[in-house]
Amino acid sequence: MKITAALSGRGGAAPELVELEQEEPRAGEMRIRLVATGICHTDLHEHPGRHAPQPIVLGHEGAGVVEKLGEGVSTFEIGDHVVLSGNSCGRCPSCLAGRPTYCDLAMPLCFGGKRLDGSTALCGDEGEVHSHFFGQSSFATHSIVPVRTAVKMDKDLPLEKLGPLGCGVVTGAGGVIEALKVGFGDTIAIFGTGGVGLSAVMAAKLVGAKRIVAVDLNRERLELAREFGATDCIAGDEDDIAAKIRGVTGRGVDFTFNTTNAPPVHSLALEVLAMNGTAGFVAAPLGQWAPQMFAMLAGGKQLRGILGGDANPQTFLPQLAEYWQQGKLPFDRMLSFYPFAEIDRAFADAHSGKAIKPVLLMENGQ
Repeated sequence: MKITAALSGRGGAAPELVELEQEEPRAGEMRIRLVATGICHTDLHEHPGRHAPQPIVLGHEGAGVVEKLGEGVSTFEIGDHVVLSGNSCGRCPSCLAGRPTYCDLAMPLCFGGKRLDGSTALCGDEGEVHSHFFGQSSFATHSIVPVRTAVKMDKDLPLEKLGPLGCGVVTGAGGVIEALKVGFGDTIAIFGTGGVGLSAVMAAKLVGAKRIVAVDLNRERLELAREFGATDCIAGDEDDIAAKIRGVTGRGVDFTFNTTNAPPVHSLALEVLAMNGTAGFVAAPLGQWAPQMFAMLAGGKQLRGILGGDANPQTFLPQLAEYWQQGKLPFDRMLSFYPFAEIDRAFADAHSGKAIKPVLLMENGQ
């Protein structure tokens, strides 16, 4: 069938809207009619071409409606509302343990641009177009997805708001709740108050953290962090940030959560930990960086990489939606909406920081 999709790999600052041919869902797959898709920093980084092959349709925070079932699909019905998250094999030890973000085949399934058999679901005038980005390629009106990529959601929930649950929100909230297991009375410093960092702030408040320190260069976002539950806000260009963070408790914080790729921030996130503290990070340092190993040893400190919040999307995303309904996770306040036809403006606003979490509305103005 013919679909409209945003294609990366033609140059330009943003993906270009084109008409593509999409094949029917194969066994174990479904066709989803996209309602909305969030834009994540991974999309921004992959658009010029880094890990995934091109040309490719990116997008991995999709939300939509099941339109067609492939052979053997029995756990979904046509008309179901779903949020799309990352792909995984379902058979490796990580998947069987409920940690699909650490699937043994995560890289080829999410960044390979193809099914494992080497096929794609899309083609255009110039031939094959890569698909299945994070199991979805949701910068499109329709997407072919493996069953494991889709998470069924309550039909009473507003689909246009739910897409970011699949990556940005689950990474921040899951990082605090599932990976670091921040608990009542704990202390945490969160570096970067974009969509992931602000989700972490909300989650830290939700679990009852005693002190939540937010650090960012953007003062407006720090104010929003305070509204979401940060007890202390520090501008990233202030003097002696480490001393100020350690001074919040007098001994450092139990946890840090770093959403940046700046090497000095990675160092800072370890430095401000209290004894036996854990530094969680969701982005690798850009360039050469090495932790101070003796300080880590002497302080019993841990450095913890976190993908997808360590969460199982099938169970954790509905829980996050329930927290939102209860008013405990107001992630919708971070969202800015754009018609799909204005993806170039949405990309520009994401790059500049004007929008914290841009969301493309697929049913508004193709």
